Amino acid sequence: MDQVTVYLGMGSNLGDRAANLLRGISLLPEVGLRLRVVSPIYETAPVDYLEQPPFLNLVVVAEWAGGDAWNLMGSILGIEARLGRRREILRGPRTIDIDLLLFGNLVAAGVREGVDLVLPHPRMHERRFVLLPLGKIAPDLVHPVLGLTPAQMLAGLDDDAAVDIYRG
Repeated sequence: MDQVTVYLGMGSNLGDRAANLLRGISLLPEVGLRLRVVSPIYETAPVDYLEQPPFLNLVVVAEWAGGDAWNLMGSILGIEARLGRRREILRGPRTIDIDLLLFGNLVAAGVREGVDLVLPHPRMHERRFVLLPLGKIAPDLVHPVLGLTPAQMLAGLDDDAAVDIYRG
């Protein structure tokens, strides 16, 4: 099976946020992902649901040869569950959040075996906390639908939420 380059956005705002991200990263190879690059960690203000603590966010570039995008998303959901993710409030606080941002250049949407997936991630181009780390590690990446680089998407952003390098 061919390798596909995938981009994952990760975030945490409950418990030891940095440790949650590191645990999440450490579990990615267990599901068949070969890590290529991990961005710096950024501390970010919440968006959408504002009554929650700030997040730590990062982006990972990895290689996947374990099947289609739905197989990968199922594995990601398993990691989230293993790390205590509970979905109690839409876009609310979480120990770990792992979003599949891009799966190669695949453009797709649908539900398979209970896994709901939209690619590219439907809000990645609206999120400073995704675009900033993505631009640091993949500045030449082009969004498969919009045809824009991370810097170009950032330039057109209305999101003014604070996103700063995490200093621990």
